[in-house]
Amino acid sequence: MTATAVGAPAERREGREKVTGTARYAAEFPSPGRLFARPVPAEVARGRVTGVDATRALAQPGVVAVLSHENAPRLAEPDDPTLAVLQGPEVPHRGWFVALVVADSAEAARAGAAAVRVECAEEPHDVTLSATHPHAYVPEEANGGYPAVREHGDPEGAFADAAVRVDAGYRVPPLHNHPMEPHASTAHWDGERLTVHTSSQGTTTVRAVLAGLFGLDEERITVVAEHVGGGFGSKGTPRPDVVLAVMAARHTGRAVTVVLPRRFLPSVVGHRAPTLHRLRLGADPDGRLTSLVHEVTTHTSRLTEFVEQAATPARVMYAVPHSRTLHRVVPLDVPTPSWMRAPGEAPGMYALESAMDELAVELGMDPVELRIRNEPETEPDSGRPFSSRHLVECLREGARRFGWAGRDPRPRSRSEGPLLIGTGVAAATYPVMVQPSTAAARALPDGSFLVEVNATDIGTGARTVLAQIAADALGVPPERVRIRVGSSDLPSAPLAGGSSGTASWGWSVHDACVRLAERLTGFPGPVPERGLVAHADTTGTADAESPYARHAFGAHFAEVAVDTVTGEVRARRLLGVYAAGRILNARTARSQFIGGMTMGLGMALTEGSTMDAAFGDFTESDLASYHVPAHADVPDIEAHWVEEDDPHLNPLGGKGIGEIGVVGTAAALGNAVHHATGVRLHALPLTPDRVLTGLLGLSESGRGD
Repeated sequence: MTATAVGAPAERREGREKVTGTARYAAEFPSPGRLFARPVPAEVARGRVTGVDATRALAQPGVVAVLSHENAPRLAEPDDPTLAVLQGPEVPHRGWFVALVVADSAEAARAGAAAVRVECAEEPHDVTLSATHPHAYVPEEANGGYPAVREHGDPEGAFADAAVRVDAGYRVPPLHNHPMEPHASTAHWDGERLTVHTSSQGTTTVRAVLAGLFGLDEERITVVAEHVGGGFGSKGTPRPDVVLAVMAARHTGRAVTVVLPRRFLPSVVGHRAPTLHRLRLGADPDGRLTSLVHEVTTHTSRLTEFVEQAATPARVMYAVPHSRTLHRVVPLDVPTPSWMRAPGEAPGMYALESAMDELAVELGMDPVELRIRNEPETEPDSGRPFSSRHLVECLREGARRFGWAGRDPRPRSRSEGPLLIGTGVAAATYPVMVQPSTAAARALPDGSFLVEVNATDIGTGARTVLAQIAADALGVPPERVRIRVGSSDLPSAPLAGGSSGTASWGWSVHDACVRLAERLTGFPGPVPERGLVAHADTTGTADAESPYARHAFGAHFAEVAVDTVTGEVRARRLLGVYAAGRILNARTARSQFIGGMTMGLGMALTEGSTMDAAFGDFTESDLASYHVPAHADVPDIEAHWVEEDDPHLNPLGGKGIGEIGVVGTAAALGNAVHHATGVRLHALPLTPDRVLTGLLGLSESGRGD
């Protein structure tokens, strides 16, 4: 077999199943007597349940049971307080589940849930985030274990002395993951053995959490996620649906399916926390940065602390001798925020790259050249050498493909009737992460191979890429390799998240297949009926500390048309160019890059959520009011990459690609809107009302100050 299996644009192995409807998802595993359950959310922003009247619900046809804190099975105290459902009367935020109706059909469960009467003693609440909130504090760490504060030199003094300065605030609203498949789980007890089908990014974690909550040995639990209709971080850890399904199945003795209605998702499965940014950049007349200060304020719930690490990208991007990056967090009566595609990097790079564009304007310098001029030799924060860094190549190649050289830098220099046309650029970065993983590879007598690893394919094409990795290591055509993923009974593997899935799983698959190939080379005679097996465990290898700073980089270019009559912004062109190590499958990689860019488009122009101060609720809780971009929202979107050979990553030489596409896209679009109109908007999304307000010269609300 030649070495072309890895890198080839192989088609998705599960593609036919998905387009023909035969791929089964978490709610599509029927069993005799299966029941359906629907949660009942709290209708107060903070308080305590004083009574649950299930009389009318139990009288509904088909309703089997109503669970609440008064009669639900007891759970062990979880590490994640958001999973302590129906365990007490406290209501920490609006939408918290206070009851569960179990019935013989989804329709009966819905009718029963509407009939439950819950009485609550309401308490005062606070859901309003501000940078000057009296309860704001600096945490020890932000998400991912990053220090909350990093400082080098004298950033305040250097800023005061800078020849050119930018001091700007930016606001990113709450954002919601909204995967195509809502969070869903089906649980079934067979004596003391539990089987769960759940929509999750990692079933190994789900099994461990369920074992702790229900007092079971992990060996008695099988968790399956055969197909997952997206997650974008919200399915990275177990959510209440799986706990409720297992709880109801234990209570009724029958299989139970819980599918969370889409309107419930913003309140119970995490969200991208809103972030308020203050960026201060100081530079000399030649455009070299002398000072960088990025301060972020975000919210967390009172249940558990989650701090969006939005200031961390500024520690990586540009050469600057004096810097401070700081996070503040405000505990509020809000749902617990969590991971959403490129947590930290997506909002942080929107602010940083917008500020860099403002600095370019102040300097009268091309924004591509400004970024190149501030290219660091080593990682600014740690001083470690980069394992590879080809951001300059991405910027130059993107500028060439986009036709940047023909750009008139003057704002409002292009128009088509009432439309103002503008272009913008922004850089992108995302860290390289690898987690320990195990895998098994088996040679079978018929000449085929079976590779098993508890990876999760959340729509990324993991099955396909892992088969290519295995085929290369074994030296056989990919058609001879079968891949089994998505079950906790398979060799343990980390979740699909942090753009670390393929690097982590692929490392163990590669090692297992290399060992199997070595066994076959020295094996006398034919393969026995039971097959030959080789195992691999990258613990102690994949998670080793590296002397190198390992990151992927990229550059985004955008062209927009701004309607001066309606205020509507239309993205005409999006281009992304990336340096992400070895590309393992050209087809699925391009899909991932474009998917991320599309999400960045939504972040910039259409997606945004509002926390209602009076009711303590997200007002945009469905896809009618929260617009996720569709094909019609951008007619031309392209993704390319530069060849990058990085020997300091893993045996595959690949970097994660699932998230970098969203990083920087919003800034490129915002910068394009400024170029088109001459108006700098500082709050996302760039909706028609905000654009018209800017065009009319009125004061803009929503700045990050």
